Amino acid sequence: MRKLFVLAALLLAAAITLPQNAVSAPVNGPKVPGPKYTYKLKSVFPVAGRQGVACDGKFIYVSGSKALYKYDMDGKLVKQNNNPFEGYPIASNHIGDIDVFNGEIYVSAENFMDGVGKDIQIAVHDAETLKLKRSFAFEPKSGQEEVSGITVDPVKKTVWMCSWVGEESGRYLYEYDINGKYLRKIHLQPVPQWVQGVYWVNGDLFVTADDGTADDNEPDHVYRVEVSSATNAPVVLEKTLDEAIKQGEIEGLCQDPVTGDLMVLMNRGARIVLGMGKGFYPGYDKEISEVYRYSMEPRGPHKPAPRR
Repeated sequence: MRKLFVLAALLLAAAITLPQNAVSAPVNGPKVPGPKYTYKLKSVFPVAGRQGVACDGKFIYVSGSKALYKYDMDGKLVKQNNNPFEGYPIASNHIGDIDVFNGEIYVSAENFMDGVGKDIQIAVHDAETLKLKRSFAFEPKSGQEEVSGITVDPVKKTVWMCSWVGEESGRYLYEYDINGKYLRKIHLQPVPQWVQGVYWVNGDLFVTADDGTADDNEPDHVYRVEVSSATNAPVVLEKTLDEAIKQGEIEGLCQDPVTGDLMVLMNRGARIVLGMGKGFYPGYDKEISEVYRYSMEPRGPHKPAPRR
């Protein structure tokens, strides 16, 4: 019996002196996930739109709440559409983040007012003219109540949408086929706060979250969602946007298919309440929208993201 007490005491002492992670994690178990890429700010350039950004390697496309813009790769405005809702089968007043795929711009559109969205649709515009080509209504049974961003998975040929509205709607990403048929939704775990944009990168989905309080100069973040066939998906912090000239509201994101650079649209100067502008911060008399371009290099054994 005495030997048993001695053995128990030795085991207890070993457990106390071992580092905490050695006790809680198996020797060959999974490691805590971290960012897949390292980022370095390369440039910042102003744009007219405040919502979304997309790039096909030849042009940069930017969405405002009620407009579409097309820039060359030097940031010069070459075309704009100030009436993008012309021809929409469902009336809209708001565009969120966008994506470009096979010469077409995928637009997340809705009616939005004071934090409430309705009449969601996927609108597809011609990348050359910025004019509407076709649109698809969303599936109400999905539970999605608002749309803040959209991206195309170029491998599976599917479309993903995100929701800025919290509670149940904002806990998921929603997948459709390329023709607008609803497929499924995946549960984000943990759930980022105030998701603004979504973009496909090498099999993962990157989302931007307006989770920093601008009044306290807190930065917003980019998260990586590891998508699989499961109904849920782990969410990993990928990048803190602490390089912002002035912390404000993060919006859409994309990747330059030629350089692999990450581009993130950020706004500063305006006070945003429930998604609507309510005056300006000291020193500003207008809102400023800018695209931040970062180099994006894979960490460790990760392979470079494929170019579209």
